[in-house]
Amino acid sequence: MFDKLFKLRENQTTVRTEVMAGLTTFLTMSYIIVVQPAVLSGSMFDKPTGMDFGAIMVATCLSAALATAIMGLYARYPIAQAPGMGENFFFVFSAIPAAAAAGFSNPWQVALGTVFISGVLFLLLSLFGVREMIFNSISPSLKNGIAAGIGLFIAFIGLQNAGLIVKDPGTAVRLNANLASPDLILFFIGLIVTAALHARKVRGSILWGIVVVIALAVVGKAAIGHATAPALASSMLAQRFSLPSGIVAPPPSLAPGFWKIDLTHALSPKMAPFIFVFLFMLMFDAIGTLIGVCEQAGFMRDNKLPRARQAMISDAIGTVAGASLGTSTVTSFIESAAGVEQGGRTGLTALVVAGLFILALFFSPLIAMAGSYPPATAPALVMVGALMMRNTAKIEWDDPAECIPAFLTLIGIPLSFSIADGLALGFMADPMIKLCSGRGRKVSWLTYLLAAILLAYFVFVRSRL
Repeated sequence: MFDKLFKLRENQTTVRTEVMAGLTTFLTMSYIIVVQPAVLSGSMFDKPTGMDFGAIMVATCLSAALATAIMGLYARYPIAQAPGMGENFFFVFSAIPAAAAAGFSNPWQVALGTVFISGVLFLLLSLFGVREMIFNSISPSLKNGIAAGIGLFIAFIGLQNAGLIVKDPGTAVRLNANLASPDLILFFIGLIVTAALHARKVRGSILWGIVVVIALAVVGKAAIGHATAPALASSMLAQRFSLPSGIVAPPPSLAPGFWKIDLTHALSPKMAPFIFVFLFMLMFDAIGTLIGVCEQAGFMRDNKLPRARQAMISDAIGTVAGASLGTSTVTSFIESAAGVEQGGRTGLTALVVAGLFILALFFSPLIAMAGSYPPATAPALVMVGALMMRNTAKIEWDDPAECIPAFLTLIGIPLSFSIADGLALGFMADPMIKLCSGRGRKVSWLTYLLAAILLAYFVFVRSRL
């Protein structure tokens, strides 16, 4: 049945490989189940937004499961989806305060309304093929620059999650010199185990690396509880990693957030810019992730992606459903690259992830344990990021008109800490450089239009928020 539906033999994969890939992807992105409600409820910042933590968790799992299942069954790609990081912070720190400043008594409901409307617009753009046209207009070098840039971004996130790269007021970031901290010791063990198993071509190498770190963290948590050294007491292992109080727990109620959207006030002139910002972030995050993961998996054919429209419709439906359920923008997750690297090649991988999101509703204590300790999944992200850098070999480095836009995107994604903003740099530079170098006729009208729209967006919309 699975072979007929997902064409496993044609894609040179097996049910076992797809299940392992799905489990790997889920574990690398399971943090969103804990982080999303912490962000949207405001508990992460001790600034309550009025949204219910438990309801957000349920909405996160349900919207992720729905969008990912559609991706797996309709588009048949091994790409998982969930409420996006970045969009959720913009929701809390920009959209909700703007709605409150506008005098609305229910700011978080108005903010959900802007997400819902952006999702509907996103769905229309997908149905009419606009996103597919944009996707196909991107040059091969720029596509590979996007894939490599996402690889750097994933690795950068992993190094930060591990605590190896830390913030610095003078230089923005720096190396954590305390390499003997419990968190970094566990990270390096996980990275060495993952890399060694991958080099030996052991199936499930990335997943085994995660399992090893979590197992050592459980042992370390018990030992560190009796320690008094400040370095140990201040570690993420001591402060953030929590052993589960049980294994099974009933899901919280969805009612506090279900269909609590205010469309009337969301359509007011004061909230219109936020609709377009959400649309921009969703559009280019989704396109960028889709390119990055599909380039890595080898799905591209003649610079085009088969079933691109189906893939793009899934996250649009997910965003509309997510806002209805009570959570922010749903998008494709870059952590899907971990499952692809593990051998996932079909929609069965995505279907496994969708099923695990549903199971997570009943096994929330275990998920909370895995998601509470970022160093556990950090080695997987660094490993995948390193492997995605192979795409740089496909960039036409001898041609400045091709390599400069690709490089701007490659470096812009991690440095701006945004896939959407990094893509925008390359999209604006590409037609300008080619026009000035005498190749303007080789650039499509859509590319010029997109560059003009992006430039206007940054000058007149983003700069004023």
